[in-house]
Amino acid sequence: MDATVEVPASKSLTNRYLILAALADGPSRLRGPLHSRDAQLMVDALESLGARVEEVDGDGTFGPDLLVTPIPAGASGDASVDCGLAGTVMRFVPPLAALRSGRTSFDGDPHARRRPMGAVIRALRGLGVKVQDDSDDSGQGALPFTVAGGSVVRGGRLVIDASASSQFVSALLLVGARFTDGLHLEHVGKPVPSLDHIAMTVRVLRDVGVEVDDSVPNHWRVAPGRISAFDVRIEPDLSNAGPFLAAALATGGTVRIPHWPAETTQVGQKWRTILPQLGADVALTEDSTLVVRGTGTITGAELADTSELAPTVAALCALARTASVLTGIGHLRGHETDRLAALVAEITRLGGDAEETDDGIIIRPAALHGGPFHTYEDHRMATAGAILGLAVDGVDVENIATTGKTMPQFPQLWEAMAATAKPSGSR
Repeated sequence: MDATVEVPASKSLTNRYLILAALADGPSRLRGPLHSRDAQLMVDALESLGARVEEVDGDGTFGPDLLVTPIPAGASGDASVDCGLAGTVMRFVPPLAALRSGRTSFDGDPHARRRPMGAVIRALRGLGVKVQDDSDDSGQGALPFTVAGGSVVRGGRLVIDASASSQFVSALLLVGARFTDGLHLEHVGKPVPSLDHIAMTVRVLRDVGVEVDDSVPNHWRVAPGRISAFDVRIEPDLSNAGPFLAAALATGGTVRIPHWPAETTQVGQKWRTILPQLGADVALTEDSTLVVRGTGTITGAELADTSELAPTVAALCALARTASVLTGIGHLRGHETDRLAALVAEITRLGGDAEETDDGIIIRPAALHGGPFHTYEDHRMATAGAILGLAVDGVDVENIATTGKTMPQFPQLWEAMAATAKPSGSR
């Protein structure tokens, strides 16, 4: 195939900026934001807390801009938040709810109740915020729960264990400037996964005038102060660009992604170093287009800390001629589904050779065949199956609509890209 694919905006950046807009000192505008289930869940959550989010005409390809009027000072009253399966909603919004008077209840999809939440709940209690859940006095550390906000959180020094998710750190940093004494957050325990996402949070905080000191490892200091209103254009989602780039390797073709930022805090920037290790030619042009060319051969690799990119990487490794070892991704067991178990099950179902390790997956060469590929209501499992389907006849990806979590347009974009393919050997 030979395709150019423009992808929608970053979910991670859209939802971080939405939180900050709800806390800002005036109306803010998000240009070209993501419009997806996760983004809409965040909009609905902020509106339930008193913010106003309006769609206004913009120049984005995938929908209108968003104009956000912040939560009014002194906002009060009870509220209810549907988290769906969105980690950014279930983790970022509870600290925000603590800053307004009233009880805010949180719940989500059935699988959301199995996602780790204990660090946020314990952190809020450590800050003097009352959190009630449906278990004993120690709390079950999961949805559903209720935050009883009192409009003022003192803040100060707080120690947490964020080894299950970097979102626990980001959740507290995003609101720390609105705590009376700011926030000195310290992590203790096993290493925090996905540090790139914390770097993203620090970057967006600084962009809106918040003073953050992250010079000491595992310590973050946020100075108290105002959050300046802003007008920002959201970068394309580089993680969601991954399946399209992977298609170039799976088919021995060429795929281009325009508007690729030269510098970014998105974890998807790693595609520029990951894909060459798997056998691709990768170049960033002067007009900010990332060009990936498949060479006709996919080679296995040893890759560490691929984070949310891992399902796409695993799909390519299942097509490789040599073995691959993916490490540092044990935390993916707590994502939308247990991604390690799901990847092993589905690759094996198609005839592949894959096994779990303590913190990753080993994938060995094997002849694949067609069959069903289950998604577990996980958007990244769905796109992994689509990649395999480019190279293996008869792969049937169950519930491709689950990609609507972060990219509702995925099926249409995928079909348009695949339509550029030519039969093997043709010119």
